[in-house]
Amino acid sequence: MLKREEAGKPGVYFLSGVNPESGKDRVYIGEAEVIRNRIKGHLNRDFWKTLVFFVSKDENLTKAHIKYLEGKLITTAAAMGRTELDNSQASGSHLPESDAADMDVFLTRMEQLLPILGQEFLKPVVKNGLKSRKADVLSCEIKGIKAIGRQTENGFVVLRGSEAVPTERPSTQKYQYAANLRAGLLSDGVMERRPDRLVFLADHEFSSPSAAAAVIHGGQANGLVAWKDSKGLSLKEKEEQDIRNGESTVSKEVAETQCRAFDR
Repeated sequence: MLKREEAGKPGVYFLSGVNPESGKDRVYIGEAEVIRNRIKGHLNRDFWKTLVFFVSKDENLTKAHIKYLEGKLITTAAAMGRTELDNSQASGSHLPESDAADMDVFLTRMEQLLPILGQEFLKPVVKNGLKSRKADVLSCEIKGIKAIGRQTENGFVVLRGSEAVPTERPSTQKYQYAANLRAGLLSDGVMERRPDRLVFLADHEFSSPSAAAAVIHGGQANGLVAWKDSKGLSLKEKEEQDIRNGESTVSKEVAETQCRAFDR
């Protein structure tokens, strides 16, 4: 995908994944005059799973513009507090008033498009109750094992009676978060070992859907894909469906903004 023509342009990019040490969602926000050249320097970290980047269809983004956008994006993501930031420092850039106004419009378009692409780190955390869909019972299944749970304001609750695979994946030898968390839950009596599975003896709240799914799967997992509703829709698909149904409005101008997203 980095061979695409758009990847040779200046723009801002987002790398996302799950921190194998903490189990929390993590994102890197960066800028580059040539997207593909900068991205190649990140590929040695295998926990990055998704790349999204934005460039201008008119090829009018300068170094000052993309540094301005990067600074604004990092500041906003830090204020939301939804996701760990791999780079929390940005020099930013001062622009003439007219240029800054144009870039703020560009920023708004990105904020509208990112949730469609499964990236929610710029969305405010809802404190005054959840939408009804957030309370839906969701399931996570793997190899005949099934867990059920619900999203909460603070993360994700796996419900009593849920199951998890009995052994961890080999990858937990390198990234031990899931294995350590499972060991702690067993030690605390939250989970119990059975001959062919682990079983939750009590409800337990995790920091994120991905952390919960990692315990169920016995290794790294993308919670937005792993947890599904009774119709088989994943959390990511439900978010996209809500947007299509009008919970979020994306203007015609936004649809013209060039963006590319892919999973490695």
